[in-house]
Amino acid sequence: MALNSNQKPKVTIVTPSLAAANNGNWQTVRRWARAIAPVAQVSIVQHWPGDDTSAEESDVLIALHARRSAPSISNWYARHGSRGLAVIMAGTDLYRDINYDPDAQRSLQQAHSLVVLQEKAPEALAPAERKKTRLIFQSTSLRKPLAKTTKHLRVLMVGHLRPEKAPHTLFQVTRLLKTHPDIYIDHIGKVLDPALGEAAQQTMLEAPNYRWIAGLPHDTVRSRIQRAHLLVHTSEMEGGAHVVMEAVNSGTPVLASDVDGNIGMLGKNYQGYFPFNNANVLAESIKECRATQSDENGLLNVLSEQCRDRAKLFDPKVEQHAIQTLVKDLLGVS
Repeated sequence: MALNSNQKPKVTIVTPSLAAANNGNWQTVRRWARAIAPVAQVSIVQHWPGDDTSAEESDVLIALHARRSAPSISNWYARHGSRGLAVIMAGTDLYRDINYDPDAQRSLQQAHSLVVLQEKAPEALAPAERKKTRLIFQSTSLRKPLAKTTKHLRVLMVGHLRPEKAPHTLFQVTRLLKTHPDIYIDHIGKVLDPALGEAAQQTMLEAPNYRWIAGLPHDTVRSRIQRAHLLVHTSEMEGGAHVVMEAVNSGTPVLASDVDGNIGMLGKNYQGYFPFNNANVLAESIKECRATQSDENGLLNVLSEQCRDRAKLFDPKVEQHAIQTLVKDLLGVS
């Protein structure tokens, strides 16, 4: 198929999360649509085929989530086989669903191409699946690092309240640090699990330095990340966390759980990891960042330097080129 300005091919992106979700999945899909737009017509839907008849006539289907988009993947495969079919692997796919869920496993088999978003992800796949897998780091615009006070340390966690994000670790950390009034802890995220919402409310009552802010618009979240001294990321599983990339490209260092999804973003030699679910180690690392905040050789500044070295991986131009190359390969365009 030839690409020309008179007759662009049609690409449909299937996602479980649309704009109202205001989560990393939606940000990924929105950015991919913008990247594809110069070379193809793009539709974003939750199901294929659905009510959007233009999407039904697509030349390419790109599905986010092997399990959650499995019906759309199977519908495409029934009509077209693997031709033009790519699946973007989420963290719950890689580190949970493909190990036991037949729908997720079938999606991997049916896809022409698999896409992963961080460099350790291929290790979770079988050899046959790795052969059709490509790594495309996500991207975000660079923001100039801000000058920040040394009178206190502002810690930020961004993540909806659901078990996979492990907010209970932050709740425990907050209680461990409640006698440190110079350490502020803000938490942004909508309640997706009512029990965790209640736990956030209770934590605010017990720890005056913790503030749960609920959900905010994406641009506001980015500004909060930019203003924080430190981003904390406690997740149990990640496909390639949006907020980690946004912190790196905003000059805000990260303390992250040592799960593959975070290591694949920040690199194996990054010094800001803590054992998953270990609130004590995380609390000690936060205290060290505060104690050495003005020291150019202190942990906070070391992590900032390491994040600056990773920022080039999250360049929007690099991601756009990789996405367009994928689309051309799926179309059979040289």
